[in-house]
Amino acid sequence: MQDGVPSYPKLTEDISTDVCVVGAGIAGLTTAYLLAREGKSVVVVDDGPIGGGQTERTTAHLTNAIDDNYSEIERLHGEHGSRLAAESHTAAIDRIEKIVREENIECDFDRVNGYLFAAPDQSAEVLGRELNAAHRAGLTDVERVGRAPIAFDTGPCLRFPRQGQFHPLKYLAGLAALITRDGGRIFTHAHADTITGGSSACVHTTHGFTVTAAAIVVASNTPINDLVAIHTKQAAYLTYVVGAAVPQGSVTKALYWDTLDPYHYVRLQSGANSTSHDILIVGGEDHKTGQCDDAPDRYARLEDWARARFPMMGQVQFRWSGQVMEPIDGLAFIGCNPMDKENVFIATGDSGMGMTHGTIAGILLTDLILGRVNRWEALYDPARKTLRAAKEFAKETSNMISQYTDWLTAGDVSSPDEIARDSGAVVRRGLNKIAIYRDENGNLHERSATCTHLGCIVGWNSSEHTWDCPCHGSRFDKYGQVLNGPAIGDLREVENKDS
Repeated sequence: MQDGVPSYPKLTEDISTDVCVVGAGIAGLTTAYLLAREGKSVVVVDDGPIGGGQTERTTAHLTNAIDDNYSEIERLHGEHGSRLAAESHTAAIDRIEKIVREENIECDFDRVNGYLFAAPDQSAEVLGRELNAAHRAGLTDVERVGRAPIAFDTGPCLRFPRQGQFHPLKYLAGLAALITRDGGRIFTHAHADTITGGSSACVHTTHGFTVTAAAIVVASNTPINDLVAIHTKQAAYLTYVVGAAVPQGSVTKALYWDTLDPYHYVRLQSGANSTSHDILIVGGEDHKTGQCDDAPDRYARLEDWARARFPMMGQVQFRWSGQVMEPIDGLAFIGCNPMDKENVFIATGDSGMGMTHGTIAGILLTDLILGRVNRWEALYDPARKTLRAAKEFAKETSNMISQYTDWLTAGDVSSPDEIARDSGAVVRRGLNKIAIYRDENGNLHERSATCTHLGCIVGWNSSEHTWDCPCHGSRFDKYGQVLNGPAIGDLREVENKDS
């Protein structure tokens, strides 16, 4: 058991079930829990531990204040779509609270206010536009106030009441226990390598065992079961977080966001086993996955930004990054997987709101699998075409295509001799590019630098010690084993190493 999350067995035999869920994060476990409560037999498989993907890296803001702002959601989806977005994210927070209360999950759940304030160089008019858009979306209790209740003067800001926060791993541990209580089965360290829909739908794992199901839900942060359909409509970003101790009571417990792009986000977490301090969690400094390798600078800028506004901050105790899937039109993709059989469903495109989008996925997918009507279905339909997002689509497509020019460039270094211990670099070898990691003992570990999804050249992430794909966000560990989709397989072994 790690961080209070129980361990579960590996899959050691072929089994069958009503629904197989691939992914044991917030979306997967919420879906499994709700389906089990409806009497469906459920199997969850994950290639790591419970919550071992991006859910454990979230800052766990539970909010109906849309990441891309309601003014933008209204532009892209119309006023009706904006109202459904507000309704669904509000319902997600309510559903989490209901589960926590009724099932007695100890996960530090709190209702808190959220405050959106303008960046220093921005006009307050941006808040006025957002206030009007939020009201049109049905959030009539959002109000403009003189400043947020924190140490620095934010100036005028918008107060979003009845937001929430919790400890995500404690919540997932609770959901997992409830799933097994209701007859569901969970298997960890079970890597899915083939997903097939239709009348003989099944999930095949790398250890040779298969789960046969009437329906399959792929909740693996980004779909691992298609090459193109969704990956042209969303992009992977890394976001950075620092956590530092502050004296207990010195910062009002709430959620805070500014309007920069990328924006900063702040919340407070009670210090573990401490009555003297809390942990101030500050995030931001996003960039496209695999397209920068300057994490120390980004952590430093985050810390500088926070210290200028929270002078009571102590030493930074935590630093981490997480991957966010940004859809071109601001909302998640939840429903039937495009160009697939009708019994294969996906949940992806968290857009920085993974905890609420993941809970929406659980509610919506449960209804779809049970054949019930859900008013959010069209809004989150993965096959939707948002014509007003054409500019964003063209921009992201152009960026993705430009990454293939890495095939024509030299390597990061000209020789493996230049690679320091416990570090990695891409080396050109003839027509091929090789991802080489030199371990702490000086031994070299070589893999093809070609991503096993769609062939982009991966880059070394010196902070996380991973190989990251700049096209669609696949990530591999330093030895080339896949960590994050859409790639489903490891970086390939190198043939003819001496050539």
